[in-house]
Amino acid sequence: MIKRLAFTCLSLTLAICPLHAAPEKPNIVVILADDLGYGDVSCLNPDLGKIPTPHIDRLASEGITFTDAHSSSSVCTPTRYSLLTGRYNWRTRLQRSVLLGFSEPLIAPGRLTVAALLQSRGYRTACFGKWHLGLTLPTTDGKPQQRDGANIDWKGTLTNSPVHHGFDHFFGISASLDMPPYIYIENDRFVGECTTTKTFLREGPAEADFEAVDVLPTIGTKAAGFITSQKPGTPFFAYIALTSPHTPIVPSPEWQGKNEVGPYGDFTMQTDAVIGKIIQAVDDAGFRENTLVIVTSDNGCSRDAGITDLLARGHHPSARFRGSKADLWDGGHRVPFIARWPRTVKPGTSCSRTICQTDLMATCAELAGTTVPETAGEDSVSFAPALAGMPIPATRQGIIHHSISGHFAYRQDQWKFLLARGSAGWTAPAEAQATKDGAPAAQLYNLENDPGETNNLYASQPEIADRLLKQLEADIKRGRSTPGPDTTNDVDQIELWKSGQ
Repeated sequence: MIKRLAFTCLSLTLAICPLHAAPEKPNIVVILADDLGYGDVSCLNPDLGKIPTPHIDRLASEGITFTDAHSSSSVCTPTRYSLLTGRYNWRTRLQRSVLLGFSEPLIAPGRLTVAALLQSRGYRTACFGKWHLGLTLPTTDGKPQQRDGANIDWKGTLTNSPVHHGFDHFFGISASLDMPPYIYIENDRFVGECTTTKTFLREGPAEADFEAVDVLPTIGTKAAGFITSQKPGTPFFAYIALTSPHTPIVPSPEWQGKNEVGPYGDFTMQTDAVIGKIIQAVDDAGFRENTLVIVTSDNGCSRDAGITDLLARGHHPSARFRGSKADLWDGGHRVPFIARWPRTVKPGTSCSRTICQTDLMATCAELAGTTVPETAGEDSVSFAPALAGMPIPATRQGIIHHSISGHFAYRQDQWKFLLARGSAGWTAPAEAQATKDGAPAAQLYNLENDPGETNNLYASQPEIADRLLKQLEADIKRGRSTPGPDTTNDVDQIELWKSGQ
């Protein structure tokens, strides 16, 4: 038995690193959709889904599907912070909600990002699409940028942008597609000037030729162009943050009327097609075998997609899970997470281990042949072993969930403990209504038996709730949830019980 195990491990090692040769670092492409629900991917929701996603489905058939993957938060900005830094978003000043298009940067100077780590290992790095982590914008009066953009110098140079956080190149927009300013940014300069005002749900400064309907295909084209321009022998990292199917829901004319559930279905199908275009660029450029492609989402489907109408038409964007974007229930933060790496990943496989998007940092470090410094990636555990069909080491107790209102939940194995009376987000009952209805102060679910979070065991299993609460408190107090020296959060006090006990 010991000899057979040793041979198996050696075989896996040789599959990744040829004998007598230095390991070739894989290219890494991370595609982050915006508000794409777990049930919006047809292969993840064959019985309750009505939107075909053939390109993502094909990626799953060629790679591995993580069926219990989570964003660190159920809304945009916090998730992006955690994905790029390997650190929970609520350790920063942003304790709830999201940033806007004119907000100051959330990533602190000197905070290591995945891009900066890979850049130090010889990778060419690029970011395309939605940043939504704040920028330091040039102003006409030398004063801090105003929230309405009134004092922005459109000809000036940005002094804190993606290219200041490890990316060699950036092309995209400041925040969500429904948040001004409506103008592209390339590296540290605006592309043109905002000379007019437009409204894509929110009114604000806009460049005259900027149209929401053009943004998704433009991001896809720019990202594909970067990939095809790369040279063999120099690894690259592309972080592609799509603006869809987030509002405004603006499918291109050729995609309109394609899906039976309406414009949201059309836009989701177009999103899948853009993802397919990017993957095809990888394959056409000859990088297929040694490129890790990850497709995931920043949170669940948004109520602004018209969830009630989608359900009426037979499409369940959260599949069998309860809730949606903004919520503490799994529909808010359990996300599609599919990875293909032909050199290592066995096609058509799956992994049921609970992972978090914070884990990208440690994973990329391992694949690049390095480790994460003790001062970075405090909440990141590598899932690289799972890519080779091996178990992920149990180096943390559990993972922490966070909602738009800043409510917490703790997940360990099959148990999920929510420090909230209701959804803690947008789905009814939200906290005010749940409190009025006399709901218990917390919720406890056994997800193995109750993935829909319908049977609250908080009153009947107090010892489990107490154990998970103590672990949550410890992970917050230590400034990290992984092995390593204790560190500090960016704020002195983090409020746990936002709806009272």
